[in-house]
Amino acid sequence: MLSLALALLSLPAALGATLNARASPQAYASNKDGTYKLTPVGAPVRGAGNPGSGSTWKLSINDQPSGHKQTINGFGAAVTDATVAVFNKLPADKLTALLNQLMTDAGANFKLMRHTIASSDLSADPSYSYDDNGGTVDTALSGFNLGDRGTAMAKLLARMKSLQPDLTVVGSVWSPPGWMKLNGVLQGTTVNNNLNHAYASQYAQYFVKYLQAYRAQGVTVDAITIQNEPLNSQAGMPTMYIYADESGRLIQENVGPALRSAGFNTAIWAYDHNTDQPSYPQTVLNEASQYVNTVAWHCYAPNNDWGVLSDFHKANPSVDQYMTECWTSTQTGWSQAADFTMGPLQNWARGALAWTLATDTNQGPHLSGGSGPCTTCRGLVTVDVDAGTYAFQVDYYMMAQFSRFIPKGAVVLDGSGSYTYPGSGGIQSVATLNPDQTRTVVIENTFGNDVYVTLTTAKGETWSGNVVANSVVTWLLPASSA
Repeated sequence: MLSLALALLSLPAALGATLNARASPQAYASNKDGTYKLTPVGAPVRGAGNPGSGSTWKLSINDQPSGHKQTINGFGAAVTDATVAVFNKLPADKLTALLNQLMTDAGANFKLMRHTIASSDLSADPSYSYDDNGGTVDTALSGFNLGDRGTAMAKLLARMKSLQPDLTVVGSVWSPPGWMKLNGVLQGTTVNNNLNHAYASQYAQYFVKYLQAYRAQGVTVDAITIQNEPLNSQAGMPTMYIYADESGRLIQENVGPALRSAGFNTAIWAYDHNTDQPSYPQTVLNEASQYVNTVAWHCYAPNNDWGVLSDFHKANPSVDQYMTECWTSTQTGWSQAADFTMGPLQNWARGALAWTLATDTNQGPHLSGGSGPCTTCRGLVTVDVDAGTYAFQVDYYMMAQFSRFIPKGAVVLDGSGSYTYPGSGGIQSVATLNPDQTRTVVIENTFGNDVYVTLTTAKGETWSGNVVANSVVTWLLPASSA
């Protein structure tokens, strides 16, 4: 017995936590007013418990094989030029502490990052691509260069990867070099803001050069989208309009073959835009299924409906889906990040990404050019560049309620009982079966009062516990004995 006790004491902390999770239930909460920040709270109990006279709610999950849905890949945020710039303003010791908090199980344990390929709206002036070449056509791409900002981006991603070996990196481009477009400019007009197909092969090679340059900096890019928000053409920031059939043909005839010829197995994700145009990714899949098996969605559609992802899954059951962008801001509510993570997970998404990982205290740096740039986007982390300090925003904690406790490889379980009353509060939940057979149940309570929740499982278990008002609470349940 003594040798067993000593062996247990010598286990790594993460493994010890896993053993504890197997042995007994746990609960953690983050709430609207910051009273709880991934804080341990009263664990759920077996059976009906004692709800007292307060509000109650019933949830159920199907933890039988028939209830198994998609496999989780990870959660995270967008690494923009703004993120890189403000991180690099921090003292070395503080940046080290911050990255450990973001990328390891000491904190959020993020395992999915989407980065901007050259400029986005969250870049300082001036905007740039990796081959501007002074605006002159460069068919040989001899002027391709990451530049200072691209190199800094790659180095930060490499450092993140060193801390989180399971990190999936997705690259998205806001615009190719201006000379590749019909209007000849990176930004400044929406007229003829389209690819000049005379340079379709150079467009494809631009992605090859980018992947090679990042690999040289120690970063393997796992997936790309060929155009961020292809239906969003703006004058004040780099954008490019790409039609659905055009996107499919570019991938099938140019980008896909170029990547494979160069020895890259980098995945290509379709669309990278809103849920109100599901015909767009369907067209891309129809045109380029040889190279595309994943669809990326954003949250900005009027009356956004994550149920579109379930409909898309029914039509394309073998296609993976991700929520790759939704903003956080001083203008969004406390539950924004919980909402844009919960909804997609309930509807077959394998992960979710916030826009953006970090900004300064003035919601920048960002481009200053007219229409388009987001001037009110606030990162999950805000950095006071003058003081050399950082602060986690409420959105960070809400995302971490998922990312810290739902591991890569977890399987989402079918469930019922989630409901939000129009114009009022509600209870939303998602549950997973984890690789070690423990279960994670994330419960979002948007009521202004505590709710006592009872969860039943298809294997015959009952668990119950209190869910704090205006909060997200995560239950960790031991492996089922059934």
